[in-house]
Amino acid sequence: MTATVTTPAGRRGLNKKAVLPWLFLAPGLLLALVFKFVPMGKGIWLSFFKVRPFLGDQWVGLDNYTRVLSDQRFQDAIGHTLVLGIGISLGAILVGFLLALILEGQARSLKFVRTAVFLPVVTATAVVGELWRLMYYPTGDGLINTGLGFLGIGPVPFLDNPDTALWSTMVMGIWMAAPYNMVIILAGLAGVDRSLYEAAAMDGVSLWQRLRHITLPAIRPALGIVLTLAAIRGLRVFTEVYVLTGGGPAGSTEVWMTRAYTLGFTRNDIGGASAASVVLLCVTLLLTVTVNYFRKRGDVR
Repeated sequence: MTATVTTPAGRRGLNKKAVLPWLFLAPGLLLALVFKFVPMGKGIWLSFFKVRPFLGDQWVGLDNYTRVLSDQRFQDAIGHTLVLGIGISLGAILVGFLLALILEGQARSLKFVRTAVFLPVVTATAVVGELWRLMYYPTGDGLINTGLGFLGIGPVPFLDNPDTALWSTMVMGIWMAAPYNMVIILAGLAGVDRSLYEAAAMDGVSLWQRLRHITLPAIRPALGIVLTLAAIRGLRVFTEVYVLTGGGPAGSTEVWMTRAYTLGFTRNDIGGASAASVVLLCVTLLLTVTVNYFRKRGDVR
């Protein structure tokens, strides 16, 4: 006589509940696997080879990494990336914080203004870059130079001068990233206890003291998220530079990603471009882990 084992109905229901989310996630995971993780693994693999189409790849070990990191133009690009990334990150956080303070509230008109302010985030970077390139037109007919003309300044060759091109790109980057930070900071401001502001106003506390002792501690988690995302975006800046200047003039705005793009698609150095991308991946992971560590450490305190 054989014994039959019956599965409880609750366990069958639990199994279904465990499998159902994965069914919904499966299309997205499949797309990520095919278009992200597989190419990422292929790029890591090619970084150890001298890629020779139709002739067979030649194993070179770490030579691609040594050659890329010792390249003077790549070293200059790293410096430009750090300046541009830090400037855009800090500037976007500051401007986003100020916008959040100005646009905080429940009035219906503020919803329309927030939507208008958020438009740069949802607009294609290439389109935004082309608009700013037109506004930076170096003659007196350019939009910004026309305004400077009324002040008796200019015309300024924003993108044609190696001394101003990087800073002009930074301004556009701040303009694009600040509204995204604004939304996250607004979410943090929504959780601030209003009674604290009322008590501080009755005690005659100044605006700066309210910001320092009430607002900033309350939105510290939101600022931590903004800082982490800004650190990642800062190192991966590409489209803004590529559309505005293409890395020029005279390489004054060339950054990490544009240098890797040049190696891969202009000089056909696939191995060197892959090595540069892998180095960027490692630095990004290290920076993300470091920022998260200090953020969690600050939250514990």
